Amino acid sequence: MFRPAPAFRPAPVFRPARAATLALALAAAALLPTAAPGTAAAAPAAGKVIWAADTAEGPSSFAAVQCKAGNFGTVQDPARGKVWRARQAAGEERCETLSPDLVNGATVYVGWSSRVRIGDDRSRYVFQLKCSPSEGTANHPVEIDVADGRVRLQEWDTQHVAHPLWSAPVADDQWHGYVLKLRLGRTDGTVDFWYDGVKQTFTTGSGTYTGTTWDGTRDYLKWGSYHPSPADAVNTFTSPAIATGYDLVKGR
Repeated sequence: MFRPAPAFRPAPVFRPARAATLALALAAAALLPTAAPGTAAAAPAAGKVIWAADTAEGPSSFAAVQCKAGNFGTVQDPARGKVWRARQAAGEERCETLSPDLVNGATVYVGWSSRVRIGDDRSRYVFQLKCSPSEGTANHPVEIDVADGRVRLQEWDTQHVAHPLWSAPVADDQWHGYVLKLRLGRTDGTVDFWYDGVKQTFTTGSGTYTGTTWDGTRDYLKWGSYHPSPADAVNTFTSPAIATGYDLVKGR
């Protein structure tokens, strides 16, 4: 059974990246649908990777890391090579990494692969589109969580009400690939989702969901493990990427 998230408590943020937030904001701004009065809208660059984490750079390739010291870093995986490992120790609230900030109105594709091991039956968020402030907003408008042998995608609206969109069976230590297409908007945002390279149909019967994908004053992405629980949880994942097209993030 999935359990509702506890009230959000801010965690310390470590290892800020070098100007990553500004770089992503400028790149994503090229995707905004309108231009200032009297100016021509610039055509978006075809096939542009906006941001990607790099295991060669270490944790500083993320905008920030929220994790107990020593519990986040890189490991060598026999199937995927050098990958990230986020260990949320028993009783800890989170072990998560952050992307640079996104831009309201932009359309982005986000791709990565991961395998998860959870030592209890409690739910863990393994991906979040997170907004700030947490209070009085959707908090995490799009999230993927895992519990009791299932993985689930949900959208949360501006009243912080969850809308379950999709779920599938999953087992510990299985690699799976994820791609999200997100058009960022407070009530008119959209979500499309590919799982293991296959476009998914949501519980609504559609392959595109329209709702909240942005709220508050600042939004960004998180990968790792979140929800304080009695046992360890480990999320091992490949380097995520944010781009302007599907082909640039699929199969990561």
